[in-house]
Amino acid sequence: MEDLIGSRAYCCFKCQNLVAFHDDIVSKDFQASNGRAFLFSHAMNIFLGPKEDRQLMTGLHTVADVYCSDCGEELGWKYIKAYEETQKYKEGKCVLEKFKIVLGNG
Repeated sequence: MEDLIGSRAYCCFKCQNLVAFHDDIVSKDFQASNGRAFLFSHAMNIFLGPKEDRQLMTGLHTVADVYCSDCGEELGWKYIKAYEETQKYKEGKCVLEKFKIVLGNG
């Protein structure tokens, strides 16, 4: 637990539940339907909705929406499968919409 103290963390904007650490950001250059989003290698205190194939800007992917485990707010999505070889690096990673998370302290 001492490792978490002072870490830059992102929390659900609605209930302040810790959902990701700044050090787990893979990219800040993602675009969601409502604006900018961050790609994280790992997210926590979330649950996933059902998997579905979705046509995104970068092609067809199997994704699952990501929800805060405390309040149930939809925060983004998780890449389950990428069908194009150049997009495989996204598999298993989560996109969290910037306006749905706030910077806090871990």
